[in-house]
Amino acid sequence: MHIPTCESCELDILSFEEALHKSGGRGDYDTDKWLYVPDFYADYRYILGTKGENPLICIGINPSTAAPDDLDNTLKSVARIASANGYDSWIMFNVYAQRATNPDDMDINLNERLHRENMRAFEYILSNVGEGISPAIWAAWGTIIEKRPYLRDCVLDMVKLGQKYGAEWFSAGKRSVKGHPHHPLYLRKDAVCEAFDIIEYLEVIK
Repeated sequence: MHIPTCESCELDILSFEEALHKSGGRGDYDTDKWLYVPDFYADYRYILGTKGENPLICIGINPSTAAPDDLDNTLKSVARIASANGYDSWIMFNVYAQRATNPDDMDINLNERLHRENMRAFEYILSNVGEGISPAIWAAWGTIIEKRPYLRDCVLDMVKLGQKYGAEWFSAGKRSVKGHPHHPLYLRKDAVCEAFDIIEYLEVIK
């Protein structure tokens, strides 16, 4: 379990650039395989995934406890589904970067700085997809997006960045009655990624 030690605005948060620059020097995981930013356990996480030219970029709401070579069941499912859909790697990204095993423990109010740095991390991911490949973004947050009003606006910022890089959005599995994309945890390992109209979805959940 991870319960935030405090509201994220009270933390001394590394910028994404600082965290990226410092990542990879610890020697306790394979840096040729893993992308982990920051590369130490903290109350926030920008990126966790494997390196490749054509990643499936899975978007959840907020990080939990996973780390390189220590994946939780959700990320094990993400890895399986990425492979089954023909991607050479996967990246777990989140709408909000604050770690919380229970989303009810997330910040009540948006931490603007944490969100801004998270969007810098997202742009880094999008800009490092292989040449000539459209970034593939898998919306996979389930109904948890309803937990905080600011989460929809965070997704909207992600959509705008995605448009800059020609990103394509997908979902996998049956969507909820309200149209929320399925969470990865209970999907079949061979679940197929299907086109997801993120703009229409964001209008519906206003």
